[in-house]
Amino acid sequence: MACEVEEMSMIRSFEGFQPVSLKQEGDYQPSETDQLSTEEGDPGMDPEPRQISRQPSVTESTLYPNPYHRPFVSRKYFATRPGAIETAIEDLKGHIAKTSGETIQGFWLLTEIDHWNNEKERILLVTDKTLLICKYDFIMLSCVQLQRIPLSSVYRICLGEFVFPGMSLDKRQGEGLRIYWGSLEEHSLFSRWNPWSTEVPYATFTEHPMKYTSEKFLEICKLSGFTSKLVPAIQNAHKNSTGSGRGRGLMVLTEPILIETYMGLMSFIGNRNKLGYSLARGSIGF
Repeated sequence: MACEVEEMSMIRSFEGFQPVSLKQEGDYQPSETDQLSTEEGDPGMDPEPRQISRQPSVTESTLYPNPYHRPFVSRKYFATRPGAIETAIEDLKGHIAKTSGETIQGFWLLTEIDHWNNEKERILLVTDKTLLICKYDFIMLSCVQLQRIPLSSVYRICLGEFVFPGMSLDKRQGEGLRIYWGSLEEHSLFSRWNPWSTEVPYATFTEHPMKYTSEKFLEICKLSGFTSKLVPAIQNAHKNSTGSGRGRGLMVLTEPILIETYMGLMSFIGNRNKLGYSLARGSIGF
């Protein structure tokens, strides 16, 4: 009798528990919400098992402003190293303050394309009277060459796509800007076919390849930003000019930019290896 009472009490103590089925890994166990969604519907129809689609959670991450940019590539350019572009700007500010004292309109980091289609990294500085084109060594942090162009001598600006002669073997895509400040008639045949000539009466620019590395470089490498500051500065310089260029005016044209190269072997080697940029070339040794 005592044993029967004991068994009855044990049975009553387990009455509150529900049976639980063990689930193997990979088996699907619907939740209460999924069960409710399968039970809803036409009450006259037999409930059929529904396939429930589950979308995985996605975390969106966007790099500014180009999500496909590879940071290790940008670190190869010394211009993007911390403090490099700031040092260059301060050096040029000090030079302007000592030499001319002109009012600075802005700084830009662009790529110059010479008359032989060679790319060259350049800092451009616009003042109220002058356009300065600076070859800056971002490795040694020093100005190597500085070309001064009076804004009152600039008479034409062309914006457009690059075009080449039909027989050219090394062509480039994209758009650029060309600034004319001298007479093309005075452009000698020797300077035209000399790849190291500095007597070419125009300069051609396009955007720097590191434009999309950060917000700061997006501003200083943007060709449209440079043009928007350069054009009014030239127009004001023409108004205030007292020399022979007074009243000449400025023409801003949208037309193709011709780069007269044919073989292009030198530019092919130089541009593919970025020889015109301050670039980390890697370790060389034995």
